[in-house]
Amino acid sequence: MVKKAYQPGESYQYPLIIKKLLNTPLIYSPDREIVYADKHRYNYVTLNERIHRLANGLNRLGIKSGDTVAVFDYDCHRYLECFFVIPMMGSVLQTVNWRLSGDQILYTLNHAEAKVIIIHADFFPILENIWNKLEKVKSVLVIAEDGNPPDTKIKLAAEYEELMQSISSTYPFPDLNENMKATTFYTTGTTGNPKGVYFTHRQLVLHTLAVSVVSGCYNTIGRFRSDDVYMPLTPMFHVHAWGFPYLATLLGAKQVYPGQYEPEKLLRLIQKEKVTFSHCVPTILQMLLNCPAIEDVDLSNWKVVIGGSQLPRGLAKAAKDLGVEIHAGYGMSETGPVMTSATPKEDMLDWEDDKLLDIIIKTGKPIPLAEVEVVDADDNILPHDGVSTGEVVMRSPWLTQSYFKAPDKTEELWRSGWLHSGDVGYIDEDGYLQITDRIKDVIKSGGEWVSSLDLENLMSQHEAVLESAAIGVPDEKWGERPLMVITLKPEYKDKITEDELKQFMKKFAAEGKLPQYGVPDRYEFVDMIPKTSVGKLDKKVLRKSYGK
Repeated sequence: MVKKAYQPGESYQYPLIIKKLLNTPLIYSPDREIVYADKHRYNYVTLNERIHRLANGLNRLGIKSGDTVAVFDYDCHRYLECFFVIPMMGSVLQTVNWRLSGDQILYTLNHAEAKVIIIHADFFPILENIWNKLEKVKSVLVIAEDGNPPDTKIKLAAEYEELMQSISSTYPFPDLNENMKATTFYTTGTTGNPKGVYFTHRQLVLHTLAVSVVSGCYNTIGRFRSDDVYMPLTPMFHVHAWGFPYLATLLGAKQVYPGQYEPEKLLRLIQKEKVTFSHCVPTILQMLLNCPAIEDVDLSNWKVVIGGSQLPRGLAKAAKDLGVEIHAGYGMSETGPVMTSATPKEDMLDWEDDKLLDIIIKTGKPIPLAEVEVVDADDNILPHDGVSTGEVVMRSPWLTQSYFKAPDKTEELWRSGWLHSGDVGYIDEDGYLQITDRIKDVIKSGGEWVSSLDLENLMSQHEAVLESAAIGVPDEKWGERPLMVITLKPEYKDKITEDELKQFMKKFAAEGKLPQYGVPDRYEFVDMIPKTSVGKLDKKVLRKSYGK
């Protein structure tokens, strides 16, 4: 790298780029640990050294500024290294959702124009099935945890750890234009191909700083600070694990990466490594709370942020009963993602538990530098009165500016200077947003709207219900009627009837918490409710199954 020659009096124009996030932990806490399950542990000094080594390795494979490097891996220290190395080289990190279908993965790799693939050996069957249809890929760097690369016809450039050991630990990372594209990934919708979402260095740095303020500066619950032990339970391929690995690194916090999500292993890591801060979708928390091993784990020091789907009241109460400090947050793939946090305000902290529970399950209030409003069909901003309902729209300096190579989809996303979420909700007098549904999921019965999220939240409070999903199904008289799909806790199977659940929901209608027309008529019992690739309830599949 050629050193810039400065003229006398010429100032340094400080760029907001990802490499700047690494400076602080190397000064504040160089000896703090980064742990991968029970396999590896090292400190921030070694992390920095490995980042430099991997950059030299990718450079040897021909990666240049602007090239895309795709990563298939579990949540681990290697993924954290890639979060930094690839953007710091001026290249683009593509985080691949390996839970998508083979055709969808092929589309995303070709659409993103990936040049190099870094892939765990476990995912090689996926790669082999699409290899002959990849258009731009030149090299494959394999991760073989046992040191033995897979037996494959695909020509491998190197094995990850062997490459790291055989190359220089010094790389001249340049100062980049902060508006350069840093990361990309693909979000799936109800129809068509996945949409490419991307973020610049500046956007990711600003998102990191804003989340650091809302997580650490306010006198409230759920704080995330340098003395916390962080373990993500959101896949790192999904919106940068909600951006928290960047924040954990900036803070120099101890980081624990679990690899594959197995309930017993996750609980063991929480206990062994003294994990204090995590984030996940409701289904992951539900999985942990229903694991028998939880009886042997003390969760009283564990703070959890729930996002991706609404936090049901019943699930929040079950977590709090075990000592977990829990609250909801909100965002989208397109928002980087964090936009709101449902932490209580200072004057709410002494409220009694049941009243406070109603706050922490809300969608939340905007985090610093985020603007959130609700608008009518003409994009007029509606009052914050806890009643006026419309589409949720947002602004912040880190929102994706467009879908990659999809101008038609971008026009749907951005209108009137606001990013349109496709979510329906209202904002109350205290500034808390409450999502009531997705526009496509709201149930329209007899000309009235019934919130599927409200139905699921109320149903979660029945002691026998493990999980539920509400959908609208066609009805000749009313247009649509709500239907509940129910998974029961094992000890209640074959002991609960549809009529019992209907009577339970009627009680909420009698209390005014649900309109009479909103009480579902049908209750279907299933062993498992289908999920999307990121753990959300897959209502598209449910509507196909029951919406006949």
